[in-house]
Parts: sequence; C-alpha cells; structure tokens
Amino acid sequence: MGRHMKTTARLVLAGTTLCLAAPVHAAEGGAGFYLLGSKGPAAAILPPPGVFFQNDIYIYSGDLGGGTELPTGGKIAVGVDGSAIVEVPTVIWVLPEEVIGGHLGLSASLPFGWKKTSAEATRTGPLGGIATGSVTDTVFTIGDPILSAFVGWEAGNFHYQVGTMVNVPIGDYQEGEISNIAFHHWGADVFAAATWLDPNIGLDLSGVVGMTFNAENPATDYRTGNEFHFEWAAVQHFNEQFDAGLVGYYYNQTTGDSGDGAARPFKGEVAAIGATIGWNFKFGEVPISARIKYFHEFDATNRAEGDSVFLTIAMPLAITQPTNVAAQ
Repeated sequence: MGRHMKTTARLVLAGTTLCLAAPVHAAEGGAGFYLLGSKGPAAAILPPPGVFFQNDIYIYSGDLGGGTELPTGGKIAVGVDGSAIVEVPTVIWVLPEEVIGGHLGLSASLPFGWKKTSAEATRTGPLGGIATGSVTDTVFTIGDPILSAFVGWEAGNFHYQVGTMVNVPIGDYQEGEISNIAFHHWGADVFAAATWLDPNIGLDLSGVVGMTFNAENPATDYRTGNEFHFEWAAVQHFNEQFDAGLVGYYYNQTTGDSGDGAARPFKGEVAAIGATIGWNFKFGEVPISARIKYFHEFDATNRAEGDSVFLTIAMPLAITQPTNVAAQ
C-alpha cells in the first residue's frame, strides 16, 4: 500500500493539463487558452483509479518589443508588456473501469488570479486612430473553467495518452479592457502524449503534441486561429523522493486570426527551454508531490518573449484499490 501511494503521488502530476491566459502572447489578448509548459515529466502516465487534487501557481513576465502590435480587448495595443500570477486548482477523477483497453480520466479546473498589462498606446479598432497616452490595466478575477477528458494506456516502460479539453466561457470577462484572464469564447484542445520511463535507471523521456481550436469572441468579433503546441521533458529520477531535468516547448499558430475585429492574421511563433525539479514527501500519512518548472522563451514572432515559473503541489484524495490485489 505504501509503495502504491508513493507512486500515486509521483504520477498524479500527469493526470491533467492546465489552461489559462498567459499575459501577452500571440492571438487575441496575447494567448491561446492552452497554457504552454503545463505538461512535463510523466506527461502520458495516468494516475491509478481514484480522486486527486492538484494546485498550480503560474508566474509570468514578458514583453512585446519595439512597436509591435497586439490585438486585445477589442483594441490594438502597441508596445505591450505584462505579468501575471494565476492559481489553478484542479480536481482529477480516474475511473476504475477499462475504456478501450485503458483508463478514462476526467478533470475540472478553475483559474483565478492577478494580471497586469501595459501598452504605450492603443487603437480603438482595426481602422481606428491611436489613443492618447499609455494604458495600464490590472485585474484580479476568475477565469473560464476548463473541463478535460483523457484516456491512458501502458505497455512495459511505454505510456500513451490522448485527450481533449474545453474552455467554458463563463468567467469574469471585462469587455474593452486590455487585461483579462477569461477568454469569452468557446475553445477546444486535442492532444497526444507519450512517456518512456525506465524504473531501473530512473530516466523519464516525455513529449506532448496538440492543437487548439478557438471559436469567435462575440464581444470583439475576433476569432483566434488554430494553434499547434509541442512540449518535451527529459528527467532523471535519483531516488523515490527527488528528480531533476530539462523541459521545453514550441508554439506555432498555423492559421491566421479572423473576424471583423481582426486587423490582420497575427500568426505567432515561439520556443522555450528550461529546467525542472521534483520532490515527493509525506504530510502525515498523505503523500505529496511537488514540482517547480522554469521556462525562458526565445525566437518569438508576433509574440511576447518572457519567463515563466510553475509551482505545483498534488496529492491523492481517495484511491480505488483493486478488489483482487492484496494491500502491500
């Protein structure tokens, strides 16, 4: 039982994918609803059947250099920089029944937090004039809920997972403001993940590919184009408590933005590399899994370049034990 619970704590981080607004990137408002860097080590490993809780704190700071423009809040912002601290509590449920040879997981997330965006000037619309003076908008509020479903399989040291997530546009969206955590439009992301984890040498190699599809924001008549994302991780487990390694991602907006509110396609691209450290411990009898990830962005086109940090804590709330397996 103890070994099983330790494994559960270590693997629960793979059970969900986070999605929330980064401060200033490509697309409307500078971000797609899929949060780059949210996947990482053990990305395709599904936790055992049960209920889990995960809490992520996401910290970002970046800027759009020079006179580069960004569509946001029904305006075109010029010379943008921004920062954010957003918390994302998530509940994950992995069903005990088999589904097409694997196990089905469901999760729900509700991001909330602080975001600040500044611009040297704004246009009032695609053909509008430059507004006078600089603009700074700060908000502390609730974003859109994210609902996810995923199925995971394993074959020896190989693990596979496919899934989808949906952005539900009922968060606190402030029309006309350049800072928002909510997106005010439906969105869907589909992804596939693979992990090779050798328990004998402790090496974890993981990768995730996905595509995000966005509906139109009815408040701004703006539809963000399709967004491709790829994330990877190479991590060495030194023992049951500690691991460390490298992480990174690549983003490419494959189709342009559209709608009456889009001045031009605003297709973006960016890459990032960083490092991660994981630590597993117990609080009383409850196993806790903690992880920190740091990313530095580079080679950005029509996107901000910045730095981000993820702080993650995860734990099992209830484990469904197989009836035909004795507790260890």
